[in-house]
Amino acid sequence: MASLPKEPLEDSKKQSFWMPGNYVRTVHRTDQSFQACNDIMACFMERAKVEKQYAQQLSQWSSKWKSIMDSRPLYGSLMRAWQCFFTSTERLSALHSSISQSLAEEEGDRVKTWQRESFPKKLFCGFKESYDNKTSFSRAQKPWSKKLKKLEKVRVAYHKSCQREQAAQDKEKQATENAELSEEKKLKLGEAKERAAEEKEKARDRYEKVLEELTSYTPRYMEEMEAIFEQSQEEERKRISFLKQVFLSIHRHLDITNNESVKAVYSELHQTLMSIDEQDDLKWWKNNQGPGMPTDWPKIQEWVPPVKKLKRKRRNQKGKESRPVMIGGVKVRALYDYVGEESDELSFKSGEIFLKVEEEDDQGWCRGVLSGGKEGFYPANYVEVVE
Repeated sequence: MASLPKEPLEDSKKQSFWMPGNYVRTVHRTDQSFQACNDIMACFMERAKVEKQYAQQLSQWSSKWKSIMDSRPLYGSLMRAWQCFFTSTERLSALHSSISQSLAEEEGDRVKTWQRESFPKKLFCGFKESYDNKTSFSRAQKPWSKKLKKLEKVRVAYHKSCQREQAAQDKEKQATENAELSEEKKLKLGEAKERAAEEKEKARDRYEKVLEELTSYTPRYMEEMEAIFEQSQEEERKRISFLKQVFLSIHRHLDITNNESVKAVYSELHQTLMSIDEQDDLKWWKNNQGPGMPTDWPKIQEWVPPVKKLKRKRRNQKGKESRPVMIGGVKVRALYDYVGEESDELSFKSGEIFLKVEEEDDQGWCRGVLSGGKEGFYPANYVEVVE
């Protein structure tokens, strides 16, 4: 899961996985994968906060402008269209709040739970997978590494013997060209050259023998290392597969382009905007603020007797005293409209017929029962007895 290098590494042969110790990159990949999960969680928890803040800002914007809208001189379908923006915004606010909650609770908890299960720890040794991989790689590489060190040693010895042979050849050549040098000295230099050549051949034989041993062991080494590597690859495959599903799930949360509720919000908003009708609005204004308004044109107004209000305490006292009760009651007809101002008063319309069940008291009030069964007081001078 670690990012791939953008440029080829220098001295790629030395950086090769097969060289001693280079398996640690694969071992460290477990730790890097765990950290990548932490980074992914932190990334989308921050996105959840962004969604929550956006939801709050939408709600605040809606509340602010809704109160301003109520005080503005708009009406009819145009007012309904403006109001629909706030309604749709509140629904979008709820949606983004839901997205925030889903990212934090569903995906966050999901990754945390998976991390605990997929990255078991070994006491004092970090993750168990890292420890097991490092131990297995080290064990598999150790014999081959020893042979490689031995090969390096004989290689150095062979190259030194080649240098010594070259030096002996150069000395012999110089001696041959020097006429003043004795034949005995030239003979010794020739013998030194031959000994150097023999030592070089022996060194080469050792070099070739050790290389052959290393080469013959290499297939076994590669097989063991690849087996361990494939186990590590399988664990990493599972992690990549899981995080792929996490990313897809996060995408489903964030992708509101196919969300039916969002489609409905904007569809309803569009329909409301398209329903703006200037003729209906003008008609509404005419009927509510213009010539079409209902008007109480001047006419003769009949005199309505004033009602003498009965104080609450005195009424309660009167209720406790015995007053003449009329058996069966007497039908009366309301002469005027009356709206009771107290809970124990009747309300009725002019012309309505009901029963008077108690005679008028000294303050001009009677007790009656409406056709619906409600009982209460009413002003005596507001009714007449039905003959």
